Amino acid sequence: MAAALDLVKQKLAQALEMGKGEDITYAVPGLWLDPTGSPTQRLVNPYHFFLDRIGWIEAQPQEPLVTGVGGGEWSRHAVIYNTLVRAATGFDHDGDGEVGLDPIGDGWMETGTFLKAIATLPYVKSLGFNTIHLLPITAIGEDGHKGTLGSVYAIQNPYRLDPRLTEPALGLDAETEFTAFVEAAHHLGLRVVVEFAFRTASRDADWVAEHPEWFYWIRADVPDRQAGELGEDAYGPPIFTPEELAQIKEQVERRDFSDLIPPHPVYREMFTPPPRTENVRLIDGRWIGVLDDGTRARIPGAFADWPPDDTQPPWSDVTYLRLYDHPDFNYIAYNTLRMYDRRLAQPENRVEPLWERIVGILPHYQRSFGIDGVMIDMGHALPMALKQRMVDAARQINPDFAFWDENFAISRESRDEGYNAVIGNYWWMAYRPHKLVDEMLHTFDQRGYPIPFFTAPESHNTPRAAARPGGLPYARLIWALGCLLPTLPFCHAGFDIAETWPVNTGLDFESDELPDYPAERLPLFSQAAYGWEREPNLVAWIRRTLAIRARYADLIADPDPATFELLWPENPHVRAVVRRRGEQAIGIIINLDWRAAQPFHVRLPTARSRLADLLSGDEFLLEDGWLHAEFGPARCVILEM
Repeated sequence: MAAALDLVKQKLAQALEMGKGEDITYAVPGLWLDPTGSPTQRLVNPYHFFLDRIGWIEAQPQEPLVTGVGGGEWSRHAVIYNTLVRAATGFDHDGDGEVGLDPIGDGWMETGTFLKAIATLPYVKSLGFNTIHLLPITAIGEDGHKGTLGSVYAIQNPYRLDPRLTEPALGLDAETEFTAFVEAAHHLGLRVVVEFAFRTASRDADWVAEHPEWFYWIRADVPDRQAGELGEDAYGPPIFTPEELAQIKEQVERRDFSDLIPPHPVYREMFTPPPRTENVRLIDGRWIGVLDDGTRARIPGAFADWPPDDTQPPWSDVTYLRLYDHPDFNYIAYNTLRMYDRRLAQPENRVEPLWERIVGILPHYQRSFGIDGVMIDMGHALPMALKQRMVDAARQINPDFAFWDENFAISRESRDEGYNAVIGNYWWMAYRPHKLVDEMLHTFDQRGYPIPFFTAPESHNTPRAAARPGGLPYARLIWALGCLLPTLPFCHAGFDIAETWPVNTGLDFESDELPDYPAERLPLFSQAAYGWEREPNLVAWIRRTLAIRARYADLIADPDPATFELLWPENPHVRAVVRRRGEQAIGIIINLDWRAAQPFHVRLPTARSRLADLLSGDEFLLEDGWLHAEFGPARCVILEM
């Protein structure tokens, strides 16, 4: 029984019976109404629009969820649509030229909500996806937050959903609307994976009031180090000498975590013991504690955990949780966050009540909402023993629950830790064509990869594919190539509609670009609306390529290198990949030069003399198996052989 979805329908129907919505100016993108029609926006009665979308979903036959051999291995067959709900379903509904933070009409949000995410499910399904991956949806902290709304990774309480993701017009809470979203997704055969950051929390986290000992504290009079400053008398990432850094990196490279070099005394002395619970107060949005000797203390911000000289600016809106308690390690540094010193990482030093609370998060979401998997942000910084307990707890409830790792390395280590998939580095390789061929495609051809990864042309941390060199033609090419690899096609919302503005600037941006993207204009931190009406876009291309993949799904998902053949035409800009098993074969030919046309000759492993491009319908004649052709910049074809 879709109880939550029924409740949403009741609220909408009651409002319509009362005549609501007729006097409200409310427009939606055309693709939300007709996924195969014009993207031009249309005016609607919001109550009628959402009721109609839910009715359409329920009228479809119940679709089965993608399956595997158990243990979350359905992930190998996942085709993923990744979305930041708050931004991807944001829209200037009243047409006043901006996405407002306050509700319009009689309580409709212009920032994204779960209800609008439900309305976009028919569109997502029509493209060919079978899995929805949601970036964090939990309540967001405010202390030190960037932009107008704060990062979704500044998790104030992992057990509480962000109330801004609801529509006040319905009068329902976030939990009900999210339950309805999962019910609707499951009805359409879409699995739901949610992302969490378990290692960090917002600086004004709810847990501070109950358990200040779960957090690190520093003296309240210690200032934060400003960008560009190097003094050790202010709080920031601990500073090490070049000699110390060399020794630290060499020791960690050897996986020797005994007696790791600690931060300098001036840094360690900034930190205080946790205050007593009764001496902690939320003052002007910031937790302040008073120690027994009268010293005032505050919760410090976080920074990149590795390497110790990472140049990322501090993360002002989050702090690290204190997973271990040892008097000699009362500070935030690489050796207490990720490369745990052996003396610290002992069972007797675990902050056991905190571990139990973290372990309980996924079972809560499984029982309350029925989610199918989790993407763990910064999973590398979680102790292995904690991760194993999380896996065990989740799979006691659902043996097929999936675990995905926010890890760019595609290694056996993630598989050994219980993960079913990793992010990987396709988003980086794709824009370095020689590495894409010589390293990634060559690896598929020779030995394969130990764990599935995402073929993502972009993510919420990278530049948008449509804004990168090669523009839309090259974006089409790398998407199509990803659809023929034994990987997980991954569409970050906005890629499909050729969005050019990034969500965040965490990866693959040049330092001189960063001032162009202030937090007030980045969707990760502030209100936003994507260009849903933009043309040309990649909507039809994604639908076409995923339909081809679906026809050859078992072959394409097979990671056996014996199914993979990399062909090397003499022209270094052109490559071909053939997937073959038995009598079934399909291949893709790509011109990786996004600037110029390239002639080439390639011998294809087929007895046919005529091949048709499954993308365009163009036909190619072969001479004794040889294809002689010239492809325009970033052109690709998919051929059934």
